[in-house]
Amino acid sequence: MTAEQVIPILRIFDYQKTIEFYVDWLGFEIVWEHHFGENAPVYMEVKKNNIVLHLSEHHGDGTPGSRVFIWGEGVAEYHKELIEKQYKYNRPGLEKTFYGAISFTVDDPFGNKIIFNEKFDKEKHNNVVFCCQND
Repeated sequence: MTAEQVIPILRIFDYQKTIEFYVDWLGFEIVWEHHFGENAPVYMEVKKNNIVLHLSEHHGDGTPGSRVFIWGEGVAEYHKELIEKQYKYNRPGLEKTFYGAISFTVDDPFGNKIIFNEKFDKEKHNNVVFCCQND
């Protein structure tokens, strides 16, 4: 079997907090939303570049406190962009990890964590200021 794409499903509880966190702060866009009827929970797809997440208010879809680990490029720049937005509920620190990456973790309003990682490159990241260094 070859996977074409992997899409995590994260449990959410409040539509407005979801939009504030994922769209307004992290910069994801809503691709689609689905409700089985009026006053029914939402199930939605959000996307930022090639990162795709499904967010669900349905009680059987995911467990609060899940983690999503993402490898990518431009992590330090994205971290700076988020910090500059001064989102009052989340100010993640940028760190150099024991597994050879620069990384930061954001905690969504529902207990889920998204960990953004980029392979550490001494030359590329020589001016990056880390909050924590685990050498």
